[in-house]
Amino acid sequence: MAIFDNVASDYDAWYTDIKGSFVDTVETDLAFKLIKVEKGMKVLDVGCGTGNFSIKLAKMGCDVTGIDISDNMLEIARKKAEAENLGIKFLHMDLNDLNFIENEFDAVFSMAAFEFVDDEDAPNALEGMLNVVKKGGQVLIGTISSNSSWGELYQDESFKKNTVFEYAKFKTLDDMKNWNKEKLVDFGQCLFISPLSPEEDYNYEKENELAGTSVGGYICALWKK
Repeated sequence: MAIFDNVASDYDAWYTDIKGSFVDTVETDLAFKLIKVEKGMKVLDVGCGTGNFSIKLAKMGCDVTGIDISDNMLEIARKKAEAENLGIKFLHMDLNDLNFIENEFDAVFSMAAFEFVDDEDAPNALEGMLNVVKKGGQVLIGTISSNSSWGELYQDESFKKNTVFEYAKFKTLDDMKNWNKEKLVDFGQCLFISPLSPEEDYNYEKENELAGTSVGGYICALWKK
């Protein structure tokens, strides 16, 4: 938790540069291509961080609850939501121990949190998320792909030293597809542009050109209860 508290103040800076902004765009596009979100839905954002996706979901008309283990991240998320007059509830909670009643939400959303879930705990974490959605409810998980150029960079010893990625446990799309196969309904990948590419390559023309030529840097999977 302390690791995430320490980076909270600088976390949103990633979204302000050309690369970070484009990465956020393609990951968002993939997520909402898979999950069907409608106004009025009650949605849980697991590992919400500074509220990036909680705010997007609230602006789509969803009733959003965001949870995270970092109090500093949550405080920033609250201030951002309040500045935009969005009534999002933010709670300190571990995704491995969800404290909600069964069938409470229409959907559960988790982007960039499962990188920090141990491999053996990930299937159980998914089951906990499925437990709190209603019958027919959706659970979307998005994470960095271990066997992509992005995953390789983040696992490089010289890169990850003294960063949160020292604690990351990256997954592959095949790993995710093996979690509760019966309820898995869709999956996808994006971010085919290398993290080492120049800024001018960060556009959809290049992304589409490279799609399918390598493993996407970001992967998403969708389950339905």
